[in-house]
Amino acid sequence: MNNMKYELTDETKVVFNLKLFRIRALCDFSTINKGELGGFIEHEENLSTSDDAWVSDDARVSGNSRVSGNSRVFGNAWVSGNARISGN
Repeated sequence: MNNMKYELTDETKVVFNLKLFRIRALCDFSTINKGELGGFIEHEENLSTSDDAWVSDDARVSGNSRVSGNSRVFGNAWVSGNARISGN
C-alpha cells in the first residue's frame, strides 16, 4: 500500500492480545498537521489513506474495521470487528 498520509510508529499498545500501533501524520490535511500523533490502529487497512479520516487521542481501531471519508474517531473510542465509520 502506498501510504503518504500517515505511518505506524514504534509506539504500540497490546489490548486483548491485539498489537496496536500509534499513527503519525506524514502530511498536512484537514485540521491535522504533519508530524501530529494520532490514535492506535492494528494495521493500515483500518484507516483510509485517500481522504480526511483520522484516529486521534487514545482511540483504537482494530479487526476488519475501517475509518474513511471525513470521519474522526477520538477520545477513548474503540472501533472493532467489521465496523465501518465513514461520511462526515
